[in-house]
Amino acid sequence: MTGRTSHALWHVRCRPDTSTEDHRLVLDLLAGFTPLVQPLPPTAGLAQVRGSLRLFGVDAGELAQQFRVRALLQTGIDTHIGVADTWATAATASARVGRSGVLHLPGHRAVERFLGPLPIDALHGIGPAQAQRLRAYGLYTVGALAAMNETVVCRILGGKAGRILRDRARGIDPRAVAVARMPESTSASFGFDRDMLDPVLIRAALLDLAVELGDRIRGRTQIARGLTLAVRLAGGATAQRTKRLPAPSAHTEDLRTGTLRLLDAMAFQRARIRRLTLIAEDLHPADEGPGTQLSLDQARENRLRIEPVVDRINAKHGRRLPRPTSAYRHAS
Repeated sequence: MTGRTSHALWHVRCRPDTSTEDHRLVLDLLAGFTPLVQPLPPTAGLAQVRGSLRLFGVDAGELAQQFRVRALLQTGIDTHIGVADTWATAATASARVGRSGVLHLPGHRAVERFLGPLPIDALHGIGPAQAQRLRAYGLYTVGALAAMNETVVCRILGGKAGRILRDRARGIDPRAVAVARMPESTSASFGFDRDMLDPVLIRAALLDLAVELGDRIRGRTQIARGLTLAVRLAGGATAQRTKRLPAPSAHTEDLRTGTLRLLDAMAFQRARIRRLTLIAEDLHPADEGPGTQLSLDQARENRLRIEPVVDRINAKHGRRLPRPTSAYRHAS
């Protein structure tokens, strides 16, 4: 495995149920340590702190501990931080920090020792279907993937995906921090009162969240350009996926379609799910959208025409949707 020598890239991870406002607080605090911050909605961030180390007089791992303590004292938000020289390695580390809350990998030998024995699905960026395919070929650990011939990996996963994931397994990831402002977003969550296997109840909960977000952003005269689905699994593991909408929209129908496509893409099959969080991403004023266009689908046009009427009824009397199970909810 190879890597750069800076070892000063942070992947900062908040709890999966962190609200958008709390996520912003963490990002604002992070900007006080370095101007090179990239938001990773819904609950993470990336920071390059190499230029800050001389100012603070400590190494990147010690500085991460200082940041973590300050975030806890000033905002009450607990963070987990992976410190490495590449994005993928730092993100993999931030999910496995242990009690200290910070995992610092100072150099390619430390990266190799850390990544090598991890189960294949622990590598940041690998999807469930890809991990299953690799296991079918006898590749159960990140180290096994790193050691495999690139041509063979590309045949298993496809050319581009195979090269990228093999490189990440070897500690190689050329992506740099892309400094950006936190896009405006809003989220809603549904927490089951037990580990949930029933796909019907899971889909029902997600559709309810899509309806809730549609109501909210239409009420704000906004449109969403993307959706993120974050899922907490039994045992505390998390997974998330983001999808751009084909066109910016606030229509419940479009949000529901995008949400179900996200769920299908995550391919959980028999996974036990404890909490769902749906985020409407990259919100903009509705007048910045593409405008109203006839879809030539009369049934859709009828549904969109009645949507403002339903919104007015909901605003007057409140939404009256059945809940799929007793559960707790959170919105931001």
